[in-house]
Amino acid sequence: MAATAVCSGPNMACTVFTIANQKGGVGKTTTAVNLAAALAEKKIHTLLVDLDPQANATSALGVEKQDGKSLYRPLHGEGTALEMITPTPYEHLALIPSEVDLAAAEIELAQTENYLLKLRTVLQPVRDSGGYRAVIIDCPPALGLLSMNSLAAADFLLIALQCEYMALEGLAQIFRVVDRLKNAGINGSLEIGGTVMTMFDVRTNLSRQVVDEVKAHAPAKIFETVIPRTVRLSEAPSFGKTIFAYDPLSPGATAYKNLGKEIIARFGLKAE
Repeated sequence: MAATAVCSGPNMACTVFTIANQKGGVGKTTTAVNLAAALAEKKIHTLLVDLDPQANATSALGVEKQDGKSLYRPLHGEGTALEMITPTPYEHLALIPSEVDLAAAEIELAQTENYLLKLRTVLQPVRDSGGYRAVIIDCPPALGLLSMNSLAAADFLLIALQCEYMALEGLAQIFRVVDRLKNAGINGSLEIGGTVMTMFDVRTNLSRQVVDEVKAHAPAKIFETVIPRTVRLSEAPSFGKTIFAYDPLSPGATAYKNLGKEIIARFGLKAE
């Protein structure tokens, strides 16, 4: 695995993004993995945090699951997030892997004090280290305690939204959750960073209609780049590769490269 260079200096700001959606199968993990890789390709030191007990983001980067290397123990006050950071085969991209133990955290966290702020506390040393310009959190496909913790720890929420009829209903629900967290004082600075339209099928009117509807409801938040529905994007994780390593000339690779450029421009991310 490639050594992951770490940027230095106390003034190097770290922006934390969480990619969440209460639905599964919307391209959330695909977006987390390939967006992280797109930023890393631009020499932006990036940390991907796999918070989903299924560990799909971990395997998609070709990293083997290891007992005790997830955030399970740090969330319980044992060890630190910095100790869990693992190199990946990609320069400028590091990972905190997941493991099945995280499934138990959904239940156990509810029995602790300040249970919605555990992840924020755990990730603070990562922020303070100056080691990463961007942290991307991949959440489980549900708005449970792990996902809520990620929202409490993030600066920006990036929503992966499939081009289908029920998209707007799901979008409204996520907006309500963000408002509740802010109004409750859990994370008053949390903002909607943007909506990524995924699984766009150029052959159907439905995909275009859904994108147009989302633009009408939240025009400032939707990204111009849409992620196409392609076999290559579906295949890449089974080989433990990002789309850039698996098929760098594919439409999926082009889309995520463009999304990375939009993210860099919108949030002022800069390479070391």
